[in-house]
Parts: sequence; structure tokens; C-alpha cells
Amino acid sequence: MYRGIPVSAGVSHGKVIVLGDAARTILRREIRAEETPRELQRLQEAVTQTRRDLLEIQRQVSEAISSHEASIFDAHLLVLEDATMLGEAHQLIRDQHVNCEAAYHQVAEKFARALGELGDEYLRERAADIRDVSGRVLDHLLGRATEQDLRHLREPCIIVAPDLAPSTTAVLDRTLVLGFATDAGGTTSHTAIMARKLGIPAVVGLGDITSRVRTGEYALIDGHGGTLSINPTDQTLFEYGQLKQRRAALDDRLAVLREQPAVTLDGHEVVLAANIDQIEDIPALVQCGAHGVGLFRSEFLFLNRRDLPTEEEQFEAYRRVAEASAPHGATIRTLDLGGDKLPSAWARIGEQNPFLGWRAIRISLALPEIFQTQLRAILRASAHGKVRIMFPMISSLPELREANASLERCREDLRSEGIPFDEQLEVGMMIEVPGAALIAETLAREVAFFSIGTNDLTGYTLAVDRLNERVAALFAPTHPAVLRLIQMTVAAARKHGRWVGVCGEAAGDPEVIPILLGLGIDELSATPSAIPSVKFLLRRLRLPEVTAAADAALAAESAEEALRISQALARRAAPELFHSS
Repeated sequence: MYRGIPVSAGVSHGKVIVLGDAARTILRREIRAEETPRELQRLQEAVTQTRRDLLEIQRQVSEAISSHEASIFDAHLLVLEDATMLGEAHQLIRDQHVNCEAAYHQVAEKFARALGELGDEYLRERAADIRDVSGRVLDHLLGRATEQDLRHLREPCIIVAPDLAPSTTAVLDRTLVLGFATDAGGTTSHTAIMARKLGIPAVVGLGDITSRVRTGEYALIDGHGGTLSINPTDQTLFEYGQLKQRRAALDDRLAVLREQPAVTLDGHEVVLAANIDQIEDIPALVQCGAHGVGLFRSEFLFLNRRDLPTEEEQFEAYRRVAEASAPHGATIRTLDLGGDKLPSAWARIGEQNPFLGWRAIRISLALPEIFQTQLRAILRASAHGKVRIMFPMISSLPELREANASLERCREDLRSEGIPFDEQLEVGMMIEVPGAALIAETLAREVAFFSIGTNDLTGYTLAVDRLNERVAALFAPTHPAVLRLIQMTVAAARKHGRWVGVCGEAAGDPEVIPILLGLGIDELSATPSAIPSVKFLLRRLRLPEVTAAADAALAAESAEEALRISQALARRAAPELFHSS
């Protein structure tokens, strides 16, 4: 049994087909000056053919799934037509008199490597998009079949591969592909997104699984727990059959809770909201029974496009979020972009350490026109439903005051223009930086609420990149240092009558929920799919027991000990959650 990252739920069993790396042989050769126009023409023809490929894939996905999922390939088309990448390839062909295959491959790999080395998970996953697109261009130049062409499948199987390109995953035949497992990959990749939308069980990040399994063997893939079992025994198959039945029964029980409140056995109510990235996620709010939107990641309106969204475009998006989240409301986070995550920024890879660089509120304050356009749009949307504004990555009081001053200027402008907005709109901030937690009492005087981003807070506190395989095991939200920073934040908020939420991954992890409740968290905002399980657990806990668990975790000597304390309580209260996954 091999353990990886579960990215698409489900359990399936079948024969394995292992796809080879199918490495392209890119030969570099010098060309004569008079051959340059022909090489440039060959590259343009390959780009044109690839554009046809992508448009056809987009059409198929739109018909088979939805136009929203098909829009993923807008980003691929932007990569394909990126002027900087193509311009650099043309320059290499002209200046170094090199063949177009070698020139294009060199430039595409430079961009992919630069993104792959960044600390931001989203940007690292975009490296896969570049390799997907460039691979198709190179296949046309080399006159070979598209990499990992699966049209030859004749029987149901489980695909095992080094990686699957998003464009390959998007057109998988669901009747023949029972699941897939890959050496590489992550939860935010377009491949993972497509697998979830197609309902194909998938486990990624298995390391070197392609060297450990052979075509013709049988495998059982568990997309809930993130495991791949090779040649499973009859006993294992029986146990997983039982698992599927238990999971189905639990799903039925969770569905019944949709309209029920998130309240403990002794009457303590917790706001249970949803994290969403885009307008198309709104239907999931109703399906999961969320208490509004606890985090709307507005940066996704800015990505995968050449231009900046206008005020009207942003207003329309925020208005729809506000109306859909009524009566509970929505917290809209202002731009949480990295320095390299601005529109048309494929070539803007320059910071040595973007994790500690120009990002989030630092970008907004440095680019006031972009920031104030966004603030105006959010304020205008507040006239159509309950809206809260949240500033990310605040690390000092002057930063917070400058952000609030920008907001006040926008308020004054809208008043003078006679444009309505909610004068009582709440303004809060993220606690993601240890320094912010340490001065939380000062910051609490000037905001209405805090929302703790446990992913960044943990990473910054422990100096750990959770996506770095060498140190990922050290990433622990239950580390006593992280828990004490949360405790300090809650205590500071209470002193000034403010509420505190958590919107990082810990908010959707049932094993950590008891500690968070015990520390006094008022709101948990998680991905929609996690909310039913969190609500199921909340309704089986009592305030005194979670408080005792939090006290014990704070006194623990290690993250592992603190986690065991929380796990034990969660498993006693809701064993069904853990026996069915």
C-alpha cells in the first residue's frame, strides 16, 4: 500500500495501465541564417495547431461537464499565446541560429522551472500548465502523437503515470478510466480539479509509484484516504467494500444536517461558513449548509487574464456573492496576490523569496489605483447584501491604518457621487504573520474581527514550506507555538469585543476542530465539501471538554502530543467520521 495526496474522492478496483514518461528527445542544432524564416513559420504553425487542439478540448469539456470547467483552458490559451514566451523563443532562433524545437523548449522550461521553484502552491501548479501546453506544441513540431494519448483504451483500468496533463485528464473516458494515480501533483492543480468534476477517484504525489507497479497488475485506489494498494488481498477488497457502504450511509446522514445549526450539545453556537474562490462555487453554499461565505478569495478574478478586471466587473462578482450568501453575509478578502501573480506576469519572476516578499496588502498599498478600484467595488456590493472586508497579510499597525485610510477615501468618494453602500460594513484582517498575533491587542482596536489563516501562520511560525518534501513533515498547525499565537489572538480580540474566525485548512479538519473550539474560535470557514463533516462533529461536542482539550494541548511538549489530544476527543465524539474514510 502506498500513500499519497487524495484529490478526488471515491474507491475503485481494476487492472493497471502504467504510462511511461514518454520523454521527448529535443535535439539542438544550428541553422543557417536563410533557414530562420522557415523555423519561425514552423513554430507558428505548431502554435496554431495547438490552439485548435485546446479549443476542441474546451468544447468537449463544455459539453461533457460545464462551461465553467471548460474555462480552465482559457489559461492554457493565454500561456500558448503569451507574447513574452514566444518573443524569447523567436529571439533565440534569430540570434543563436537554433532550431525552433530547441528554442521553444528552452524558453518554456525556463518559465516552468521558475514557477515550480516558488513558495506559492498555486503558482507551482501553474508550471504543470506551461508544460502541458508546451508539450503539445513540441509534439506538433516533432510530428509525434500527443503525449499520453489514451484513445487506445479498450477496457476499464486504473491509470498510473508520472503525471497527467490537465488537457489529458479533461477528456478521459469515465466509463474506461476507473481512477488514476501519479508520481507528482497537488490538490490545486487543474488535473486535480478536473478529476473531481469528472468524479474519477485520484491520488497524486505518490513519489515513484510508476517504478513500483507494472501494467497488468491490479490495484485498489482510495481517493478518500489517499492510498493505492497493489494486488490487494480478498480481505482488503472486502474491507473497502464495507468502507464504500459506510461512506454512503454517512453521506446520507450528513445530508440531513444541511439545514441544522452548527451548535454543540450544550448549546454553544459556532458560525460555520464556506471558503470559495469564484462565483461558480456559490451553488455549493446551499448544498453544504454553510452559514454564508467566510472567505471569498478575490484574487481569482485577477488571474489567468491579460488585463485587470474593471470596477464594474468586480462589482458584479461581489454583488452576486453578497446576494447568494444572504442573510448570513460574505467576507471578501482583498487581493492576496504574490509579487509574481499579477496579470500578464509570466515573465515577472524576480524575487528570491516571494514567501517573504511583495505580496497581499503590500501590493495593494503600493498600487493604490488597483486597490481603490477593488475597495469601491466591494463597498458598492455591500448595498445588495451583508458584506465584510478583510485585509490579508497585515504585519503592522501602520499597514492597517494605511489600508483603512484607503477605504475611507473610497467611502468619501462614493458619498460625494451619491452611490449607496453599507455605512456599517465591518472591516477585519487576517492573522497570518506571527508579528501580527503578538500585537493583536493593538490591532484589535482598529478592526471589527480577526480571521486566522492557519496555513501561513503555521508556515511563518515554524519556518516550514508544507509543499517541500524534505520538511513537509514539520508543518504542524497543532505545534504549541502556533496554538499559543492563536490563544493570544483570541484573548486580544475578547478584550476589545471582537470576534475571531479561522479560514485556513485547520478549519475543515475534524481532528483539529476540538482544539480550535476550546481556544475560543467563533467562526470556522472551510471548503464546502468539508462543512458537513465539521458540522456533524460540532453537534457531538461539549464546551467544557473542548476547553479542557485546548488547555492540555497548550501544555503539550510537541505538535504530535497536542494532535493526539484533539484526535482522541474527535474520535470519541464522532467515530463514524473516521471509520468511513
